Amino acid sequence: MRDVPPRTHWLLLAVLVVTLSCALLIEGYTQHRFGSTPDGAGQSQGSSGQVPASVSAGGPVVSLENGQPRTARPRAGTVALTFDDGPDPEWTPKILEVLRKHQVHATFFMVGTQVVAEPGLVQQVVGDGHEVGVHTFTHPNLGLIPAWQRTVQLRETQLALAGATGRTTTLLRPPYSSVNDALDDADWAAVQQAGADGYLTVLTTRDTEDWQRPGVDRIVAGGLADAKAGQVVLMHDAGGDRSQSVAALDRLLTEYQRQGIAVGTVSSATGLTGAMKPASWAEHWLGLALIWILTGSGWLLNVLNWLLYAAGALSVLRAAVTLAAARRHKRTAQPWQSAGPVTEPVTVIVPAYNESAGIEAAVRSLAASDHPVEILVVDDGSTDGTADLAEALRLPRVRVIRQRNGGKPAALNTGIAHASCQLVVMVDGDTVFEPDTVRKLVQPFADRRVGAVSGNAKVINRGGLLGRWQHIEYVVGFNLDRRLFDLAECMPTVPGAVGAFRRSALRRAGGVPDNTLAEDTDLTMALSRDGWRVVYQEEAIAWTEAPASLGALWRQRYRWCYGTMQAMWKHRAALRQRGQAGKLGRRGLGYLLLFQVLLPLLAPAVDVFALYGLIFLDPVRVLGVWLGFLLLQLFMGLYAFRLDGERPGPLWSLPLQQFVYRQLMYLVVIQSAVTAVAGARLRWQRMERYGSLPGSGGDRNTAGPARAGR
Repeated sequence: MRDVPPRTHWLLLAVLVVTLSCALLIEGYTQHRFGSTPDGAGQSQGSSGQVPASVSAGGPVVSLENGQPRTARPRAGTVALTFDDGPDPEWTPKILEVLRKHQVHATFFMVGTQVVAEPGLVQQVVGDGHEVGVHTFTHPNLGLIPAWQRTVQLRETQLALAGATGRTTTLLRPPYSSVNDALDDADWAAVQQAGADGYLTVLTTRDTEDWQRPGVDRIVAGGLADAKAGQVVLMHDAGGDRSQSVAALDRLLTEYQRQGIAVGTVSSATGLTGAMKPASWAEHWLGLALIWILTGSGWLLNVLNWLLYAAGALSVLRAAVTLAAARRHKRTAQPWQSAGPVTEPVTVIVPAYNESAGIEAAVRSLAASDHPVEILVVDDGSTDGTADLAEALRLPRVRVIRQRNGGKPAALNTGIAHASCQLVVMVDGDTVFEPDTVRKLVQPFADRRVGAVSGNAKVINRGGLLGRWQHIEYVVGFNLDRRLFDLAECMPTVPGAVGAFRRSALRRAGGVPDNTLAEDTDLTMALSRDGWRVVYQEEAIAWTEAPASLGALWRQRYRWCYGTMQAMWKHRAALRQRGQAGKLGRRGLGYLLLFQVLLPLLAPAVDVFALYGLIFLDPVRVLGVWLGFLLLQLFMGLYAFRLDGERPGPLWSLPLQQFVYRQLMYLVVIQSAVTAVAGARLRWQRMERYGSLPGSGGDRNTAGPARAGR
């Protein structure tokens, strides 16, 4: 066991987030950077003044060897059959089957992303003796993108082909190209750049327009038009339903053979040699690496999609369950409400360690209770005069007990040992009660099955965004959950700020445990496993100080979260038990695991994917989903604030909460989970006090309970 939690996990988390981000960037670039509109689908033509006349009126195969444009065309009586946009796992094999049937070869201009997705199919194409060419990596219009992107597009596709087949090619068909005289100046600049890199640009002379699915007859007619003059015929083996293309190809090849027209690849029809060459060792392995990386990023994106679905489903499920439970809880009468009032006196225990900033306010509020109480202030070795301040108040029914520092559980157990009443209320030294809090808190003990009662803790220092966010969390998160737990009879935590217990139940449980950091959660679970009901009394209100800095908030929530995980593990046997213990195990622990551990662990992936969606997907849709969840949270907030009698004003800060507070909370869960897995041991961390309680020695201008929102 180590006293200091490991820090290397933050480096690991950073590496994972960066890796995830890089994978999503790669996936986004390769899959969503450009459209996949079929070639010839209404591309506008600009000025063509820079295109040489010899190219505009020349053959469909354009070479720029030594910078001089030359063209070539298929020989008369010869057709170069070409297919664009593949390979496709459904249609390319059917195209190959027809070609095999007629014993002819063709040229397949392939999109790099499709090559990465179907490397085995590319091998089959080459293995059948067909020719392959580059059709860019993501099917952009080369004339409309910068020169560096053109280079990347061609280089990535070439590497993908080298990785899949061990071959390279010099043939290029730019997306959206057609006949020679359709080239404009932008297209010509792309052709020139490709030619300088050693590519032969292959245009078309006959577009069958099969991408429009005009019918088999029209596709065949388009492929036969003036075929004996020598043509480069364009068809497609991907990009949608190609059933018409497959049917038309069979008829087209039959008609070619009947007319004595030779059908072959671009190279064989034009007399080219060396269009395809063996790739170098480096090109082959770089290509394989590219395929592996892109395949891995695609797999990661699929996993992430499922995780997002799971996170979304959990969020909606939690909202639906908590809202329904809160509504029913409000309308359901508790068994103790029909019994007579509980009037027996109560012992209030205040564990205090260096609580000079708020001990006066806390004790005075307890002494003003309208219920008979004895107040035990257990000073746990304070060094700031906490005990002296409590004694100096000279209030009736207040007794100060001093002991050497032993921790909060030890102070509470000391108070239990000195208590003279059978009902015990525990309250933190930074908390003030309203006059009726104790009386309302103990009323559920009219039901003899009740062993503990959770009160309603509220944030008093609500100034600033951090205060408002914690106020929202207390009202919406904690208290809605407590209503659900109360209804399901599986309350996992009676908060240290405001909780009441039967002294007999505490004794049977062995007192307050000291082997977890969340002693309140640990004790509550122990009571449930002992068969006691733990209920929620929303009318018993206590005002507590919340951390006023991100650092203090981190330390507090880290202790809470890690301590809760410790308690969950300690009481995991409740999953197999029956009765009240089984309710805690299967309902309470299951809820905590799903919504307070697993759901926050998914949150970083959700945030990264949201950024991915804004960049590469439909940003309107992504923002719509985000706004939908925000509206759901706002609705939950409005309902929870109404139940608690709070003004809804602070909810205006809810959208901002998604960008700072939420990240802090899920990082706390990640830190706690890693610490738990690593077996580290944390020391109890005391929260810094600010003196914001009314009547404390701190800021006298801070609003008291009445001004804090009630």
